Amino acid sequence: MAIGKTAASLILAGAAALSAAQFPVRHEHIKWSCNGTLTVDENGVSFQGPKKHAWTWKFEDIQQLKLGPDAVTVLTYKDNKWRLGADRVYRFTGRVPAEEIYPLLRDRLDQRLIAEIGVPPETPAFTLPVKHLGTIAGSEGILAFGSDSVVYTTPSRSQSRTWRYSDIENISSSGRFQLTLTTLEKGFNFELKQPITEARYNRLWLDIQKKNGRIQ
Repeated sequence: MAIGKTAASLILAGAAALSAAQFPVRHEHIKWSCNGTLTVDENGVSFQGPKKHAWTWKFEDIQQLKLGPDAVTVLTYKDNKWRLGADRVYRFTGRVPAEEIYPLLRDRLDQRLIAEIGVPPETPAFTLPVKHLGTIAGSEGILAFGSDSVVYTTPSRSQSRTWRYSDIENISSSGRFQLTLTTLEKGFNFELKQPITEARYNRLWLDIQKKNGRIQ
């Protein structure tokens, strides 16, 4: 309970300032883990833990950042000598104020930001009930299409996503009941429970292409 109360107060402080958020997390290790504080602000991301467990990353030093309601994962450009030069990953778990942090990161990270949360557009043009087809198991939820983003919300853990149009590399469809969104992370294949009209699909495709500067 003490951690929950601390997290709540820090969330409110970060949300009010709109320039920083601080909250307690657990840094996951291979053999053990430690507690500390994660800070996200206009300069980057930092972690303060015990002993030598303290790091600061400017946004330019972050190769990929995954933001979810219970975890933040930072992929850096630093080699991991224990994994044959693979880039080092830092994972922090806890009660993450993801929706408060998202606006901070959205304006400072491009496709390197993977938002594992559903932040519905204020006025979606339309929504569709869907099933996301996974490799082993899928999930069911809602796709909401806004003026500059596509959002997938689902109760399934770590499956929700918020994509800015600039995060979408391609959009395609094999029919009225199917839609694929291709991002830097991967391709997301959806079965549609209601058909998407040709006019809506063409409008969506055109808006995404224009937003990414591929056509005028």
